[in-house]
Parts: sequence; C-alpha cells; structure tokens
Amino acid sequence: MKVFLSDLAENKLLKLNDYLLENWNLKVRNDFIKKLSSKINQISEYPESCPQSSRYKGLYKCVVTKQTTFYYRINSNKNEIEIITVFDTGQNPNNLEKDIR
Repeated sequence: MKVFLSDLAENKLLKLNDYLLENWNLKVRNDFIKKLSSKINQISEYPESCPQSSRYKGLYKCVVTKQTTFYYRINSNKNEIEIITVFDTGQNPNNLEKDIR
C-alpha cells in the first residue's frame, strides 16, 4: 500500500528532525530516520501489523521509539495509508485529541 503523511504529520516530523539535530546529533537523527522508515515499510506491507487504537476508532498506533509514536488510518478502497500524526509520548495524552480530530 502507498503510505503518505498528512500535513500535520509532515510538519511534526520536520520539527522533530530539527529538534534531534539541535539537541542531539546527526547519528541520533539518522538512527531515528532508519527506525521510522522501517516502520513505514512494515505498515506498507502489513497494514494491520500494529495494534488498533483502543481510544480512536479506525486508527492504528505504531511505536517508532519509546518517545515517538505515529497514528495512521488505512483506506483499503484507495489502497493507501495516511499517517495522521506523530506524537511525543512524553506529552499530555489529551494533546493527541486535537491532532486526531
């Protein structure tokens, strides 16, 4: 399946990229990108390989690292997967509600 990012997810990943480069280093950023790419490849091949969110109907939750999770939805009719948002697990979980709506 084709995987694409919502505008929100793309924006959050750009901010995360900048954060990793500013506060950590290139190796940490590159390691994160590898993990993210691996997870995107995984859901592309096996869309239902991540658990469905118990809180948000129709969304799947994919853990990239202990600190970062993304949420996605599957559109079987269009043969595509949309990554809705990227979430920092250290944030207040209620902040996720704004991203999902």
